[in-house]
Amino acid sequence: MRNLSYILLCMMVCTQACRKSDYEIPVGPVVISDHGTGIGDATWRANVDYLIDGKVYVNDGQLLTIEPGAVIRFKAGEGEEAGALIVARGGRIMAEGTEERPIVFTAESDDLAGSLPPLTSGLWGGIYILGSAPINTASGEDLIEGIPSSEPRAVYGGLTSDDNSGVFKYVSIRHGGTRISDVNDINGLTLGGVGSGTTIEHVEVMSCQDDGFEIFGGTVTCKYLVSAFNGDDAFDIENGYVGRLQFLVAIQGENNGNTLVEFSDRENHPRTSPVIANGTFIGQGSHYNRQCAVFNSSAGGYISNCLFINQDSGVAINYQQSQLDSYTQFNNGRLSIRNNIFFDVAGNSGISVFSAYTNLGFDITSIDQEVKAHFAAGQNVIYDPGIAASAPYNLIPENSVSDNLDELPDGMDLVLFKGAVGSNNWVKNWTYLDQSGFLK
Repeated sequence: MRNLSYILLCMMVCTQACRKSDYEIPVGPVVISDHGTGIGDATWRANVDYLIDGKVYVNDGQLLTIEPGAVIRFKAGEGEEAGALIVARGGRIMAEGTEERPIVFTAESDDLAGSLPPLTSGLWGGIYILGSAPINTASGEDLIEGIPSSEPRAVYGGLTSDDNSGVFKYVSIRHGGTRISDVNDINGLTLGGVGSGTTIEHVEVMSCQDDGFEIFGGTVTCKYLVSAFNGDDAFDIENGYVGRLQFLVAIQGENNGNTLVEFSDRENHPRTSPVIANGTFIGQGSHYNRQCAVFNSSAGGYISNCLFINQDSGVAINYQQSQLDSYTQFNNGRLSIRNNIFFDVAGNSGISVFSAYTNLGFDITSIDQEVKAHFAAGQNVIYDPGIAASAPYNLIPENSVSDNLDELPDGMDLVLFKGAVGSNNWVKNWTYLDQSGFLK
């Protein structure tokens, strides 16, 4: 009887001390691949070790839910073997992490404890979200880059401006951007025809071999985005995107990256014309011949209340002697750069920050002078906001950045400062950028 009582007591203690709520034992690895049917309706849990093999799709009508704190790894591979997660048109993703428990997409070799140097890139593909919102191809649809053209699930675009592809919040994407061909890499996060019903907030792309964020058309509003140490553009916008982007951080570092913000277009409707406000953009310095922003072809857009720091060249606007070029968008008021701060850009010469460019081979001196005059007319200034231009980066301005704030359209947050970060540094804690020691 004494032995039986002892056994029962031990069982009671174990039951009380080993409840599921106390800890979770990691399960896995669970290898996920796609044989044409997509993943079905699925939930990826925080206590499971997932490994993605190749390109995996959330098909039309399917829903993928990812729990806060989940870590999704991708097998290494290039070309056709590159790993990627693609939310196809009509599919939905509910990836809603938290500041304390962000969702992480990373390489198979990343143990999250220092197994990979922070700036390692190109180990896997990236994340795609495709929707049915308008884009500006002649047909209103297109095939997204980085996916074989024979894949029908690569189609994006449509007529549904408020299309809803789900929620993507507190997500960190690391070490991606593997090469598909000599001229084609996969971006960190690619958005194609994503509609305004979709929520995209607090997303980081760090150490991607290609662009951090690339947006092809659509209407989605994105807030609190971090693009750090990516190999090409920090933000690349084209194909008729007319959404809004607010609170953007871009950091290039030496020998890393191309243009901070690139705008491109086709000569169709809708015109590329996003609103970008409250960005903090830190370039590579004066020795690398990079630009803060460039408007190519017929792209327009609006940039206001931003900080541009430590870049060789400022903002360039394309002149093509056409009624559809970016210079025409500038003259028609569909391209405007107002109330921004530039420092250590273009030799700190206000007359040199803005320029026109052409590849037609003739003199555009008068056009260039007109564009240059917009720097002062738009109340842009040369001013030191007190942002550290090298690691550890201080994103909170030490000098006042509250003068001459540009009025923002409905749907954007009213804040009384320029740049991405006020007194509350929202980039801290949840980002790989902070965890790797790059923030002051």
